[in-house]
Amino acid sequence: MSAAHDLYDLLAEGRELHIVCHNNPDPDCLASALALGQIAADAGINEREILYSGDISHQQNRAFVTLLDIDLKPFDPNTLTDRQPDSLVAFVDHSIPGANNRVPEGTPIDIVIDHHPAENIEARFVDHREEIGAAATILTQYIRTLDIEPDAMLGTALLFAIRRETLNFLRGATSAEYDAAGYLTDYADADLLQTLSTPSVSGATLDAIATAISNRSTKSAVLVSHVGRTTERDAVPQAADYLATLEGVETVIVFGIIHDSIHLSARSPDPRVHVGNVLREAFDDVGSAGGHNDVAGGEIPLGIFADYTTDDKQLLEIVDRVVTARLFSELDLPDTGD
Repeated sequence: MSAAHDLYDLLAEGRELHIVCHNNPDPDCLASALALGQIAADAGINEREILYSGDISHQQNRAFVTLLDIDLKPFDPNTLTDRQPDSLVAFVDHSIPGANNRVPEGTPIDIVIDHHPAENIEARFVDHREEIGAAATILTQYIRTLDIEPDAMLGTALLFAIRRETLNFLRGATSAEYDAAGYLTDYADADLLQTLSTPSVSGATLDAIATAISNRSTKSAVLVSHVGRTTERDAVPQAADYLATLEGVETVIVFGIIHDSIHLSARSPDPRVHVGNVLREAFDDVGSAGGHNDVAGGEIPLGIFADYTTDDKQLLEIVDRVVTARLFSELDLPDTGD
């Protein structure tokens, strides 16, 4: 029996399915949720819902949800309490309760499909493949194995997710991504794919990127910067992507204050630097951080800076000093300015 058939058999036992996305879901998570929902429908589950926490703030992600008409519902932890044995809970593109999601730690999970680094995953069905470039690739393999033909919306969603997650096959792409993309091309809507690939950019995002450019500090081939305080959560990874194109830079780490947390985003094609490990080691004692060797992220509650939260300028200065010092220390670089 293949993993796809094992998953199908488990779904066939269910009456309802709660697909829980990670916080602030991206196209890879959302497309995977759509595909899992389609498989569940084929297995006979009529009651299905896709749940999420956080925000969908990236312009491309908002367009993805709107243009594909994805029915999302805010996650309520009470949804998962006192559920019946035939009420299934699935994670896609993440794997551990309480890690990048608001599911209470210790909650029993039925299905986990993920490609991010993680340990001690517990579920009735687990397909965890760190070597794969996108969760959408795994779900595409499932629908092919199960002979479930995707419609134009699902085909477009999965293809766009694979392209986005791998930066158009330039980051972490394997032969499995190329194979999945080749299959999905016949089902995807080319015009819709083009629209999703060229979203508008908000002024707030441009301002945040400009702030990151001004605040950058570079040591050797490592650049650290911040976007200040912003309401645009995805301005942080967008700034990291932009600064990663700077000549002579191999590793970029950008952070910013969003609501009551510090968000971090890192990029590094340098094989000598594992940015997931760098962020985890630098901030594991104060927040949640980690990821792949070439792309990673994290979140630190502002509670550790409670003494400074009444003065935003002072808060930014302290956060900049502390976060930058921790990063340069972990990277064994002197924190002495440009």
